[in-house]
This record gives sequence, C-alpha cells and structure tokens, in this order.
Amino acid sequence: MPLLSLTQACLAYGHVALLDHAEFLLDASERVALIGRNGSGKSSLLAALAGEGSLDDGQVWRQPGLRLAYVPQEPPFTPEQSVFEAVVAGMGAATRLLAEWHQVSHQLSESSGDHEALLAKLNLLQEELESLGAWSAARQAERAIQRFDLDPEARVGSLSGGQKKRLALAQALATEPEVLLLDEPTNHLDLGAIEWLENLLLESGISLLFITHDRRFLDRLATRIVELDRGRLTSFPGTFTAYQERKAQMLQDEALEQARFDKLLAQEEIWIRKGVEARRTRAVFRVQRLDQLRRERAARRERMGQARLSLDAGEKSGQLVAELHGVSKSFSAKPVVRDFSTRILRGDKIGLIGPNGAGKTTLLRLILGELEPDAGQLRLGTRQEVAYFDQFRTALDPEATLAEVISPGSDYVEINGERKHVIGYLEDFLFAPARARSPVKSLSGGERNRLLLARLFARPANVLVLDEPTNDLDIETLELLEQLLQDYSGTLFLVSHDRAFLDNVVTQTIAYEGEGRWGEYVGGYEDWQRMRKSAAPAIITSASSKADSEKRAAPVRAKTEKLSWKEQKELESLPDHISALETEQAALAARLEDPASHAGPAAEGTRIAARLGEIEAELLVLLERWEQLEAKAGPPKG
Repeated sequence: MPLLSLTQACLAYGHVALLDHAEFLLDASERVALIGRNGSGKSSLLAALAGEGSLDDGQVWRQPGLRLAYVPQEPPFTPEQSVFEAVVAGMGAATRLLAEWHQVSHQLSESSGDHEALLAKLNLLQEELESLGAWSAARQAERAIQRFDLDPEARVGSLSGGQKKRLALAQALATEPEVLLLDEPTNHLDLGAIEWLENLLLESGISLLFITHDRRFLDRLATRIVELDRGRLTSFPGTFTAYQERKAQMLQDEALEQARFDKLLAQEEIWIRKGVEARRTRAVFRVQRLDQLRRERAARRERMGQARLSLDAGEKSGQLVAELHGVSKSFSAKPVVRDFSTRILRGDKIGLIGPNGAGKTTLLRLILGELEPDAGQLRLGTRQEVAYFDQFRTALDPEATLAEVISPGSDYVEINGERKHVIGYLEDFLFAPARARSPVKSLSGGERNRLLLARLFARPANVLVLDEPTNDLDIETLELLEQLLQDYSGTLFLVSHDRAFLDNVVTQTIAYEGEGRWGEYVGGYEDWQRMRKSAAPAIITSASSKADSEKRAAPVRAKTEKLSWKEQKELESLPDHISALETEQAALAARLEDPASHAGPAAEGTRIAARLGEIEAELLVLLERWEQLEAKAGPPKG
C-alpha cells in the first residue's frame, strides 16, 4: 500500500501546463529523486504533496496518520526566534509550552541567584507538557539540534545560509517523519555536511522524495528517478546513471517517431491540397485521419530547448595571474590564511574547497589583490579583467527587468565582437521574449541563476570567479556550463560544493586544512580526497610549488652552495632564451587567429596549436630552472 499518491493532477500557470493529468505513487522505504528542467513545476508538485500548495484538478492522497515533513528551498523562519524555538515550532502541539520550558530551563542553568521561583515554574510547565503528552517532543527537538551541531540559544537571524539549511532539516527530522520531502537539500551546505546528510538519510530508513541538482547525491541516494517533463511524470527504476542511459534512448526513439509522424502529416497536407478532381474523389477516412493528425500535432508539447551559452574571454591576461609567498591574513586574532604560497598561471582552473566560514572568499580576495596580506609577498599579473558570480545574487535588483539587468540603457549586447539584441540574447538562456520586460522578483531560484550567468557572460573577462554557480540549475544546463568552462581559455576560480562539477571542471584544488592552513593539490574533488586519505598526501608538484620550496630553502643553502661556471653561464642565458620563446609564442598566437590557418585538409592551425603547447611546457621548465639557479646563487652582492 502506498504512503502517498497523486491522481490525475493538473496545474497550470498562464497557458503552460506544469502538471497534465500526472500520476505518482510513493511506497515505504523508497528514495525517489524528482528531476526536470527549471520551471517545469517540481517545487510546485512537492508543495502540493506536502499540503502547502494546491492543484487545479486531481487528487493528493496520504495514508491516514502519516507523519510527513517538508523542507522547501527557502524555509520561512522568524529571525527573532531561537534555534530551539524554531525547531519546536514545526512540531505542532504545545509549541508555546515547549519554548517557554526551554527558556526557563536555560535561565535556571545561567542564574546564580534564588532558583526557587524558576524551579516552581519549570515543574508547572513540565506537568502541563506531560498532561498534553508532548514531553517527548522536547527531547526529540534537543536530539535533532545536537545531531545538526546547532546552538539552541542562537537567534535564527544570526545564522548563515548553511546553518539555516541545517536548522530546516533539524526541524523536519525532529518530528520523526515516515516520509520526508526535500527541495534542494544540498544548497548552502558544505561538502562535509552533504556527505554527513547522505549517510544520515541512508541509515534512517525514511521514505524520501527529493529534488536536487547534485549528481553524486542523486546516484548515492535514489532508488528510483521520476522525471517531470512537459507536464507528465515518468518513472525510471534504479540510479541516476541508469536513468541517463535509458533517457538518451527514449529521446532518440521519440525523435524518430515524431519525424515519421511529421512526414505522414506533410504527405496528407499535400494530398488534401490537390486539384478539383482529387478533392472530388478523396476518401472520407483520409480527411478524418488528417483532422486527427492536425489535432495531435497541435497538442504536442515540444521538449524545452537547451540553453546556448557562450563566454568571451576578451584580451589575454599576462602569463602570470598571481604569485603568493608566505602570505598570511587574520581577523580578530583568528588566522584565516597562514603562510600560504602558490603561483597561478593563465588558463589554470582552480577549485576552492572548505567548510562554510573557513575563509574561501578571503583567500580569493588575497589572490586577486583586493585584500592586503598581514605578512608575506603578493605579486599580481597584468591585463586582468575579472568577473564575479555571487551565490547570494546580490548583483540582481529585484525591481529591474531582465533586459535592464543584462544591458542597462541599451537594447544590445556585444558577444565575441558581434552585436546581439538583448531579447535574442535572453532567448539563448531560455527566457521567452515576453519575459524580457518582467521584473527579477518574478523569477524562480534556477531562473535567477541563469539570469546572473547571462549577465556575467555578456561582458568579456579573462578571469572568472564563480561562487556556487550550480545552485538551483537543472542538470542539463549544469552540464552545458561544465562544457563551457572546460573550453574557457581564461583563468577560473571556482567555489562549489558540487563534487561532480568540481571533478569535471577544475585542474587543481586549494583545500582548507584547518587553523588557517591551505594545501594545493592536482586534480578535482576525488583526487583531493584520495591524496588526503593517503598517509603522505601528494601535494601538487607543479613548477610553481617547486620554485616556492627552492625559494624558502635559499637562505640556508646560499651559505654553503655556489654556482658552478656552467650554471652561471646557464643563468645568464636563460632570460634571452625565455624572451625568444615568448616572442615566438605571441607571433604564433597572432597567426592562429587568422582564419586562413585553419583552411585545407592539412590545416596549419593544428601545427601552430601543437607548437604553442610545446612552448608553454618549455617556458614552465625554464622558469622553474631560472628560479632554482637564482635561489642557489643567493641575493646579489652590494
């Protein structure tokens, strides 16, 4: 017997049917992932199942006495409430008494004066709670708060985004639900909290229906995938990976079937338009069939197209983006960055990993020269055009229209040297022309993310800083964004808690290691995890980190080592050699931009690109060798 069901559900906003006679069942112990494009109606469906949203038609059935909890994307809280009060507020009966009991209990523990009055009040409250059968609710609330590592006395208004998400989950689990409905539960949680939540939900045995864009979370938790597409719900037993394989085959079959249908319709349209003689002799059944074909074609809902993302890297930055030596930064005597060294070169794609509040934003601001270090040296590169993506969307004015956000004061944007009308540009990001004059406040969370990406990509930038760009994006758009960033020729700094996204995009990782210390590793999230778990983590062995170690050791070795005659000559020749390679590099890059170099079967562009790769590798080796020899020679005399 199912725990809850949806029968012939219909829901529409305007002329778009989000649910079109949709059917759904959730059985005990199932963990079902609900997926679909942004704006397809997933959150509306979840709210309707939770009893917090309505349908235009159809029925939602819940098993009598079912304990159901629902965590929306942005849970509503009263900022003045304490964490304990917020948790018990979701527990129904005796909420006021539970909050008052907790407050008196806290006063009793903090008070150093006469406890008699407080004890009397506490005993009275306990009796009232016992008479209502709600005493165990207080214990459940305390266990939930402890489980999510929250301070019961903290005010909700003082909590970070990640803490508020943990509070919402604590509030839901405190009711000991049989069914849990989760809308984007991983948003604002750091990597450690996401993995902890995965384990908790796996071990709990609670039946789940959840929406998420996190593909690792999906694969680990889901026992069934349900896709909401064009108003219909389709079930796919198994993992997300199995769903992707089956869905690809289904789309291929659908395309073939629609092509055959359209061909038959076109043939019948030609036939019906033949001359007078043909019309006299046409069969009645063919006319009826044509009418039916026309009705079917009119009723067909086309699959939503893919976003067409493009990114202009603009003018190339200098080869060096930033170089840090022993950089430290503290706030209120708390070290946020301690003795950190790195070299970042043009084209690096760097992921920053760390718990919420570790200082990822501070480290980024140091690297980009927006913050002065307390100690250490910082050297910045040249010709940098930096663009930021803000996870809190503070760059968006809720009252502004979409067109004003993209191109204030103009109807055009310039992308890769071409002018494009702002309405056409918004269509590339799946915004209908009619919505170009709609205010930002009318958008869903995923649509706001797409709009912010559209604004970001409307301007050339050779350094991109993306802070949680994947929140609320549907999986198809997320995969397109991955491909775009993989092909991006500029430098990328990515702060994300999406493990698959990190693995697919970044080439190196800077990870928080506690007490203000940061380590640099080759590869993405999985590589960092593997090296972290090994006995001796393999810290990144790039030319930059080798040069850093040589420089740190230089003062000691300078006293005991001297350059040989051969090494001295090598050191003197290196600047000319490097300069010659950089000149050749610039000339080849200019030739590569000529379309003629890519023409013909044996395109010259292929050879130029290969040579540019060789030069890049050779320059790294020479720069490393130069710094090694300079460190060995010691500081210049005089």
